[in-house]
Amino acid sequence: MSDVRTLLKKRPLLFDGGMGTYYKGAPGRECEQANRLDPEGIRAVHRAYLAAGADAIKTNTFGLPRMAAAQDPEWEALADAGWKLAAEAAAGTDAAVFADLGPAPDTEGLSAAQVYTAVVRRFAALGAKNYLFETLSSDTGVLDAVRALRETVPDAFVQVSFAVLPDGYTREGQHCRALVRRMADSGLVDAVGLNCVSAPGAMRTLVQQLGQVGIPLSVMPNAGYPVVTRTQVQYRGKPDYFASELARLAAEGVRILGGCCGTTPAHIAALRKALDALPEGLPIVPAAQISTVSRPEVETDDAFLRKLRSGKKVIAVELDSPKDADLTAYLEGARRLQAAGTDLMTVADCPIARARMDSSLVACRVHRELGLPTLPHMTCRDRNLNATKALLLGLYAEGVREVLAITGDPIPSAERDEVKSVYQFNSRKLAQYIVSLAGEGREMPSPLTVFGALNLNARNFDVELRRAVEKLENGMTGFLTQPVLSEQAVQNLQQARQTLGPEAKILAGILPVVSQRNAIFMENEVNGIHVDAAIIDRFAGLDRAAGEELGIEISVQAAKAALPYADGFYLMTPFNRVALMERLIARLKEEVIKD
Repeated sequence: MSDVRTLLKKRPLLFDGGMGTYYKGAPGRECEQANRLDPEGIRAVHRAYLAAGADAIKTNTFGLPRMAAAQDPEWEALADAGWKLAAEAAAGTDAAVFADLGPAPDTEGLSAAQVYTAVVRRFAALGAKNYLFETLSSDTGVLDAVRALRETVPDAFVQVSFAVLPDGYTREGQHCRALVRRMADSGLVDAVGLNCVSAPGAMRTLVQQLGQVGIPLSVMPNAGYPVVTRTQVQYRGKPDYFASELARLAAEGVRILGGCCGTTPAHIAALRKALDALPEGLPIVPAAQISTVSRPEVETDDAFLRKLRSGKKVIAVELDSPKDADLTAYLEGARRLQAAGTDLMTVADCPIARARMDSSLVACRVHRELGLPTLPHMTCRDRNLNATKALLLGLYAEGVREVLAITGDPIPSAERDEVKSVYQFNSRKLAQYIVSLAGEGREMPSPLTVFGALNLNARNFDVELRRAVEKLENGMTGFLTQPVLSEQAVQNLQQARQTLGPEAKILAGILPVVSQRNAIFMENEVNGIHVDAAIIDRFAGLDRAAGEELGIEISVQAAKAALPYADGFYLMTPFNRVALMERLIARLKEEVIKD
């Protein structure tokens, strides 16, 4: 078995290709289960890649971290069998065997670091010297596991590979350049690169943008892009094209090459031939090719952000978008609220998972017609990464400079069979993705300002605060809170200010209660809202006019209590009653804000 470091000094290292897409096992069966149920079939795949000229093969254990995280009792036996089959296939050759680890879920109960560590220690006990963490969307837990591995296998060769879309982002919204840099700068990883998702041509473009990273780069693209038929997913990329594109990468300095989904021994054989035809003395790493085209000057913030940063108290008002296609009344309401002193219009993204006019489109229209800064809410529920990015680019082009990133209400269970939720990431990862779109060579000249939600009525507010800290760490600037309708909410707001510090911008939520029925409904049916029983009792027997007057009075008192700990107020309009909000804004400016 060859020493990988020695081989890399001589020439590029050629890995095998796809296992799961090439092995033809029983329908519905996990590929890793074949290590025990069809060992000869897996051994035959390894030997086919070795015969094609591969210098290294991967164990058929990609799914083990996921199985270990689920506490599947089979994972250890499958690891043992997978290692044995690969080692047997490579016996008598110079090929290296890599213990293969796919993504591990990261949960509060069991972290990705714990999962990875358990799996690498299992392989270390089997005698593995080479390790591949592949198809990752983030680096969470990887370096912790590598540190643990090096305690028992100090000379282990560790390679980390990220699955990246053609635009450079993983499905969790992290950019490949930052991920690769972190691995290269860690001092713990021997090689780093990209695999899966992208085809050879797109991956070559991505690699050219990585530049000098200091350690060997690896590239293992798919055999093209998938074609979905009625019964299966097929990859139709030709071996000769695959080989020519990767040989160009090798000539430009990529040191480790191979294939992922859709690649076969034919692809690896063609690449072996192409690599053998390259001259000696190739560069070790590729040169960066980042665009230096200058961008025109654009406004990077707006009047709301400038006022907020100056230390003045701001007023944001939420007005729900229409349930139909008519914006006439909405725009008139927005004009009235702007005239009353609103600094920012916020638009919810289909609250309670019920479809309304798109919040981002409404925000763009309001900003375009009124010049009023807008804050569209953006949930993780209804869009994947591509749709999210497309929308963010459009918002920036329209002059919108801030968004609210929230996870979003799930679709009610009775509807899920027909209407599917899309939760590709949570609000923290969404925030990280949004701010990453700006920077050198990126899509936006300046970052959008991202706000998040802070539930002052959470039963375990300490957990809510820990999440808020994580949100700040992931790029959020501040928070819009749930309504302050209890003394406990005020105390939690004070605690939030102490914990999050003065740099975190907090807009305290103010929601006028307008009737006893309204208060009872919110207390019992609206997630995140708590109305004190004493407040509910005060509305007994009141008509609409008296109910609104009492609602304003309670809201003003809540604002006064929240003022020392807030940078402004986030007013929620009940039942789209614009006239009520005009009166409330006037009272706040007269009695609370006074600037």
